[in-house]
Amino acid sequence: MEMRIGLKTLPGTLAETVGRHLAAAVDLMEDEPELAYAHAAYARELAPRLATLRGVGGFLAYRTGRFAEALADFRTVRRLTGQTDILPAMADCERGLGRPERALDIAHEAQPASLPLDTRIELAIVASGARRDLGQFDAAVLELQRPELENRVEAEWAPRLWYAYADALLAAGRRDEAVEWFAAAAEIDDDEETDAMERLEQVLNGDSPTAD
Repeated sequence: MEMRIGLKTLPGTLAETVGRHLAAAVDLMEDEPELAYAHAAYARELAPRLATLRGVGGFLAYRTGRFAEALADFRTVRRLTGQTDILPAMADCERGLGRPERALDIAHEAQPASLPLDTRIELAIVASGARRDLGQFDAAVLELQRPELENRVEAEWAPRLWYAYADALLAAGRRDEAVEWFAAAAEIDDDEETDAMERLEQVLNGDSPTAD
């Protein structure tokens, strides 16, 4: 609905062209992200001030590792709309650009209770990764020690949080605890958002790389 409203602000022929490329980007984003990105990037060039389109373009740039471009798009969306659910992706772009300190700035400055819980969880996950980038492995564990984790709340975001916690524990040399949390994450990850079961098997077999 929001995108259709945005397209109505464009002249007829331009709206049709942008709409076709946007639809192609959405259809292709799961199976062919590079091609989806190309469609979104072209549409963005045609209508650079359409916030929702910048959001789609930013997401696909992020998905394909174009972190500087994604960050620029996300900043534009944030400026135009005040949108908060893109903050974790913005922080992760800073990590991708080799700037973990800036990632931590975003994660910590944007943590008021007014943010949705799922956004705060995602920010904590990114912050933990940034701590690991800096070699601060104990701090990476602490970033994730939230009441939702301690109470083992089984929400939509729980598999990612538990997996990130297991990975942080492993990086901090706390193997036995990592095994427990990888197993817990695998048990609730019905949609296979993570590779928790594979990671668990690797740790148990003595092959224990940490995730990025």
